[in-house]
Amino acid sequence: MLMTSLNLFPALLAPGPLAAADGAGFNLLKTFEGAETFGKIIVILLVFFSLLAWTVMIGKYLELKTLRQMNLSFQRRLKDMDSLMSQTIAPNLRHGGPYARMFCDAIEAARQHAAAGDAAVRMGLIENALQRGVGDECVRYEAKMVLLGSLVSGAPFMGLLGTVVGVMVAFNGMATPGAAGTLANIAPGVASALLATVAGLLVAIPSVFGYNFLLSQMKIMITELENYASWLADRMELEMEAQKVVPFQGHAPSSPPSTSAGSHHSHHAPGAPATPPPPSETRPPATERYLRFDVSDQD
Repeated sequence: MLMTSLNLFPALLAPGPLAAADGAGFNLLKTFEGAETFGKIIVILLVFFSLLAWTVMIGKYLELKTLRQMNLSFQRRLKDMDSLMSQTIAPNLRHGGPYARMFCDAIEAARQHAAAGDAAVRMGLIENALQRGVGDECVRYEAKMVLLGSLVSGAPFMGLLGTVVGVMVAFNGMATPGAAGTLANIAPGVASALLATVAGLLVAIPSVFGYNFLLSQMKIMITELENYASWLADRMELEMEAQKVVPFQGHAPSSPPSTSAGSHHSHHAPGAPATPPPPSETRPPATERYLRFDVSDQD
């Protein structure tokens, strides 16, 4: 990209609309040479900032595109798995993208708090790990965007500063005794001063379009990240509930006979062994059978 930018300078300096052979057009090199020292420094800095802005925009776009492809591929792999809690985490899995890192955080939190007595507490700790993962990935998504935003807002002001200083120098030269105050003498100084404004706008205009485009892409990916965290939490909660479900087998044991003294002496003779009442067949309530997923004992 740097070589491409350097190859543009001969085209700008060649005879044409920007650099006429007879000097009647806009000669970029002569305008730059006619600028005062401060204006030249501003223009050079703005050229550097322009290359930096294009590098950040292109690099960020490629980075977001790669991360999105990795996320979608990893999520498809998870959907094809029957059980997530039993998966073994490979050492290099954290290099598989944001979704893979969040999956590792959730599995590690689930296994670290496997001995938690309350399943709700364990699930809350897993959700906290996922929330921290979403925050960390959002910070990674927004990396370098502050630099691009600073270039968008700061480049026009730097160009304006170079223009104001150049115009001040031009008018101060006119005020010196014996200096010619004709338009032909002041025009080159003003033109070189305005070159800084042009350079600043050339940095800001492409950067603002690129910044807004990248910002919209990041908002979409952050929303996808939050949806993935919610889906992963639901999937793990369902697996945890399935692990602690115990299907109901047979009938519940009969109620023990009454041990009150009055009933004992009213039915049995003194010294005779107590005869237990016939067992009564009891069925679990409908609610209990539903919660235990008992499908073998249906009416």
